[in-house]
Amino acid sequence: SNLLLCTLPVFLPLDTCFSQELKYERKTNVIYILADDLGIGDLGCYGQKYIKTPAIDSLAAKGMLFAQHYSGSTVSAPSRCSLMTGKHTGHAYIRGNKGVKSADGDTYDFPLADKEITVGEIMRQNGYATACIGKWGMGGPGSEGHPNKQGFDYFFGYLGQANAHRYFPDFLYENEEKLHLNKKLYSHDLIMDKALAFIDKNSDKPFFLYLSPTIPHADIILPDNSADEYEGMFDERPHIGTHYVSQAKPKATYAAMVTRLDRGVQQIVNMLRTKGILDNTIIIFTSDNGTHTEGGHTPENLNSNGPFRGMKRDLYEGGIRTPFIVQWPEKIASGSVSFHVSAFWDFLPTMCDLVGSPVPVDVDGISFLPELTKRGEQPQHDFLYWEFHERKGKQAILKNNWKLIRLKADIPEESYYELYNLSADPSEQMNVALQCEDKLKELQILLDKSHTKSDIYPFAYELLE
Repeated sequence: SNLLLCTLPVFLPLDTCFSQELKYERKTNVIYILADDLGIGDLGCYGQKYIKTPAIDSLAAKGMLFAQHYSGSTVSAPSRCSLMTGKHTGHAYIRGNKGVKSADGDTYDFPLADKEITVGEIMRQNGYATACIGKWGMGGPGSEGHPNKQGFDYFFGYLGQANAHRYFPDFLYENEEKLHLNKKLYSHDLIMDKALAFIDKNSDKPFFLYLSPTIPHADIILPDNSADEYEGMFDERPHIGTHYVSQAKPKATYAAMVTRLDRGVQQIVNMLRTKGILDNTIIIFTSDNGTHTEGGHTPENLNSNGPFRGMKRDLYEGGIRTPFIVQWPEKIASGSVSFHVSAFWDFLPTMCDLVGSPVPVDVDGISFLPELTKRGEQPQHDFLYWEFHERKGKQAILKNNWKLIRLKADIPEESYYELYNLSADPSEQMNVALQCEDKLKELQILLDKSHTKSDIYPFAYELLE
């Protein structure tokens, strides 16, 4: 993509261009781990009682746990676009899941435009080795949205989301090469192996690893169909598969999948420790949206959404409030809890801040680096905004913990509003839209202002205008 940032003359040794402090700051490695459909309540550090997640809980115990962090959207592609480009869905290029046929005959996701500036591009331009390993979901083979064309030196995994519904896939991609696996190998384990290999290979230089495993998205399945340590723990209702595989023990298997993901996190920490770079590495752990009810998973049985209402495809808190944990031994005090209200679109400006790079002009995010380091003033968001283009269209806005949700946004004559005060009512049980008319009007105006029309993802009523 066209990054219009100034480049240094080639003949200058890098050392002469930067102060010692900046040079040191530039060396911080970054690993951003994005789970797929993991609910905020699925982790011990957020209150989970049944599923064991000791490695992720340890990141929180040794780092900072965010109490109120939000994903970019309530489904995969727009959430990832928001993360990579620093824009909320009112301005983002990709605002929904949308399939397109590719040259290889398979369906992939609508490609991210070349003109968009990604975190990968910013990090690579600042001397980082970059990799995306896991699920991409923003452009198939040969498209301008392919990760190799969006700032990532190395890619391994699922280019398209539809393929990522299978843990024993027909194929995965390594850069532009299609690897035929013939449904023989469990993809999560391959993804973790490639991630560890990337860290091993790049441990002597600054690197940015965007690791996006597909656990615990459905299918609900493990190798040899073993449910590991959760065998017999739950009262099971077998799932009979139509789109997703049948599963006799969905609860135990889901729990075991989350624990397998956790073990992968431990492997990464161990590798960083072995290489002597753990202290100088930022590890971020989060999820792309709320928990799902697919393939036999029942969130209420495992408390996957914690105290929150709703799940994936909702703009209630259960659909967009995600776990967010940051460990950075050199800078973050152990056991910190942050009440700073933040969202996926803050990651790009935070990385710009980290590497001393200008923030692209049209982003919606705010760097949370001051919150992590406790140095300097932490700016606050005026508001957060989401829009969603399935289920007759939805919009939501959050300002000072007042949250307005517009439902049936596609059909103006049928659309209606719900208003919640999250400070008093975090589980969104008390709709006060009729009672608080001034607040409703104030947020409606802001809601309308936050949405710019997109030709690719229009609301239905915009097609009539």
